[in-house]
Amino acid sequence: MVETTAAKLYSPALLALSTGLADYPFDDSLQSISEARSRTCGSSIKIGLSRDDAGRISKVGMQVAACAVGQSSAAILAQHITGRSLDDLAAAYAALAGWLSGEGNRPDWPLIEQLTPALPYPGRHDAILLPWRAAVEALSSPLSSS
Repeated sequence: MVETTAAKLYSPALLALSTGLADYPFDDSLQSISEARSRTCGSSIKIGLSRDDAGRISKVGMQVAACAVGQSSAAILAQHITGRSLDDLAAAYAALAGWLSGEGNRPDWPLIEQLTPALPYPGRHDAILLPWRAAVEALSSPLSSS
């Protein structure tokens, strides 16, 4: 039964998402950088973001050390973050946290439904939230001069 449960959590679709992180390598030249670590599972992320003149994200790079669930969450974020603002990300992060805790609906973010199998695994929730929290933190910091 454990193998069946793990197979449901680590589906081919979820594992395929995690490989998408290769398209978003971390780059020290990005304007806003944040690092975050999960206290519950030890996952870590370093995220860099650049913004356009309107303050919307124009580029993202990540260095992720997490389980496939955390990697997939980071890939989902990275694939659809361009053009978003701090307010967009803060709202998505809050909605994601509410959904994972059972207190809200699934967030309106492309591919987020791929994380549904992780709902019954609270030990994975912090890994899911980690990239979103790091992105909000990066955008909440003042822009560094380039």
